[in-house]
Amino acid sequence: MLIGEDFDKIVWQPFGLDFVEPNTMIGDALIFVVSLIVGILALRIDRNTPFFNQWKRFFFVFSITFLVGGFGHLFFNYWGVPGKYPSWYLGVLTTYLVEQAMLSIHQNPVWKKRLLTISNIKLVVALIANTLVFSLVDLDADPTKGLHVTTINTSVGLIFSLGFLGYRYSKTIAPSFRYFWWSVLLMFPTLFFQILKINIHPWFDRNDASHILLAVGVVFYYYGVKGYDRYLTANGK
Repeated sequence: MLIGEDFDKIVWQPFGLDFVEPNTMIGDALIFVVSLIVGILALRIDRNTPFFNQWKRFFFVFSITFLVGGFGHLFFNYWGVPGKYPSWYLGVLTTYLVEQAMLSIHQNPVWKKRLLTISNIKLVVALIANTLVFSLVDLDADPTKGLHVTTINTSVGLIFSLGFLGYRYSKTIAPSFRYFWWSVLLMFPTLFFQILKINIHPWFDRNDASHILLAVGVVFYYYGVKGYDRYLTANGK
């Protein structure tokens, strides 16, 4: 185990190819599969409302985000830092879809309109900020700087929409919304893994630990969405 520093990146050279971080590719592939499966399950929910439609979109975009992200790690020696740009942009989009879904059922129409507008502006600002970072910052020297905008955007968006609103909705709309704020609590350990650089093993580093928690979090999202569907059905809505 290493704390405060990272293991050397794992190099994998099958058939003369030059791959790196195959362990991260495995973790990203796990999230891709889990999110794809719950996305397919969510399609069975026969409700055509912004809440359910945005969540369905989220599951599929989220799965693509991590598939692309995995290839960005695996092919880093070929694509360099630009190979990570697509997943970083998509990370901003996935947060936006969650915000739009949760805000679509806000019970105060005035605040609902305001918050949806803020969410739209936040999306544009984050995309522009990412573009500026990619263009102006020397990411070859430190690629982790390229993830800062997406990380901040995601943290703010999910803590508010899933944490604050999820808790509020669990008290005022349906108990199943507890799965959303539970998912936020589940994600907190990832901060410690990342900030303190807690690496258990070269094949299971801080990113891999975060991937496991993210995969479980996606399942929690589905339980929240499906639970709300059942609540509406039980109440004749």
